Amino acid sequence: MADASSDGARTAQAAISGAQALVRALEAEGVEYVFGYPGGAIMPVYDALVGSSLKHILVRHEQGAALAADGYARASGKVGVCMATSGPGATNLVTGIANAFLDSVPMVAITGQVGTPLMGTDAFQEVDTFGITLPIVKHSFLVRDAADVGATVHEAFRIAREGRPGPVLIDLPKDVAAGIADQRAPARRPDATATAPADAPALAHARRLMAAAQRPVAYIGGGVGIAGAEAELRAFLATTRLPSVCTLKGLGAVEPADPLYLGMLGMHGNPAANHAVQEADLLVCIGARFDDRATGRLAGFAPSARVIHLDHDAAELGKLRAADVGLTGNLGANLDALARAPRELDAWHARCQGLKASHAWRYDAPGEDIYAPLLLRQLAERGGEELVITCDVGQHQMWVAQHCRFQRIAAHLTSGGLGTMGYGVPAAIGAALACPGASVVCVSGDGSILMNIQELATIKRYRLPVKIVLLDNASLGMVRQWQELFYEQRYSEVDLSDNPDFVQVAQAFGIPAFAIERRDEVQPALDRLLAAPGAMLLHVKIDPRSNVWPLVPPGRSNAQMMGAAIQ
Repeated sequence: MADASSDGARTAQAAISGAQALVRALEAEGVEYVFGYPGGAIMPVYDALVGSSLKHILVRHEQGAALAADGYARASGKVGVCMATSGPGATNLVTGIANAFLDSVPMVAITGQVGTPLMGTDAFQEVDTFGITLPIVKHSFLVRDAADVGATVHEAFRIAREGRPGPVLIDLPKDVAAGIADQRAPARRPDATATAPADAPALAHARRLMAAAQRPVAYIGGGVGIAGAEAELRAFLATTRLPSVCTLKGLGAVEPADPLYLGMLGMHGNPAANHAVQEADLLVCIGARFDDRATGRLAGFAPSARVIHLDHDAAELGKLRAADVGLTGNLGANLDALARAPRELDAWHARCQGLKASHAWRYDAPGEDIYAPLLLRQLAERGGEELVITCDVGQHQMWVAQHCRFQRIAAHLTSGGLGTMGYGVPAAIGAALACPGASVVCVSGDGSILMNIQELATIKRYRLPVKIVLLDNASLGMVRQWQELFYEQRYSEVDLSDNPDFVQVAQAFGIPAFAIERRDEVQPALDRLLAAPGAMLLHVKIDPRSNVWPLVPPGRSNAQMMGAAIQ
């Protein structure tokens, strides 16, 4: 009888709920922050959070949770975690999940679900979260047994960070969360080891192409940051002396002071970058995907260039542009294997440096109105090496990309693939938690900031020293610009002249704020902003008629830029 009692006691001790198993698994994965918002179906998990080591960040909208987890993941290199309840809570996560998917950000999204007996009955706050998110995740789990919770969490984290990173969904019915699990740690599958370099014949072919090229260009994308290969890339460029260009997500991969670095290419790229690529006879594509914003009309992109394509994800090779050589495997190892002293490229270097000099950005705009490109250049200069900029979507996104200089990819967080307005403030929350010693500045627009302005409350609650530079042109600037150029100035629903007083709005949330309107106010305002010990908002009024130049019109090649003549 004594033995039976002991066995019963051990069984009782081992019995924990599915929600408790989930929390313990998150702790075992080293999770520090969880971004979320509670509700009915996820309530057992929130109950299990009490007394755990996890730090829950209460956002004020579930989209803010997903985007903050995204910013945290990009800034820290760890898996971001967000959670929400069933129904509208889960659907409010969708935009942030899609954002992470298109930009290859490791994330685990945990959603509550109605109890399993109610699934399929149109129960209160029931939606098919599994089905809704299926196209925008690497993998989905619908947990049916509390005993599987721990193993599911560990597998979700492995999938999220392995290979090409991305979001993974765990949909957890309420009865499963409340059910009995096992507190013993489940067996964990190890992450896949780093893959070897590409095979020798492919490497040999790539070396021959590089040796024969007279006008080679390195075309660099965000895959470099995903692979953690920034050091290998810089060593490769130092050895090969290839002129280089970056995509929006690749900014920061190349040392900005490199004389052969030509800047961002694409729709709003530096003309020097676009012209060099159009003239190239060899394109060494490193962690980029030939997306339309970078290439313009694909058939006219680098028309005379042969292509060496390096990417960790084999699915990208040949997806949009056929490669003469495709190199999969460990990106850093492949770069090291390709790094050879170049042939004589003096004439090509001179051409590229001439393009760079001819198309250097100018900051001598006439008038007294604040010139956004100059302000952003000054912001980057004053922010120093610890500056992290999170950026919303619109004209200001392109101005940041053009005029701010980034020392590393993780210093520039923006929504590239999805183009999510409202990204900047939640991402800044995640970045501030990931990098407590950094100077985190969100650059937003008057249209974008209103998408998630409620997260000022989150910044205040957690006393995060997030700085916000709000560029206000009283309009949806990028849409207005396109309507001006391509729709015969038929302006439709772009007027935001009835914006609220953003200084008063920020102050109502408990965030100090001030406004400027004149160019001579910029430098002291930036100094005040960056010196502030806590959060602060700087409201900057700019000319509503300002456009982003240059611009590659839709359906045109990068050689057909408006606002930039070939020199």
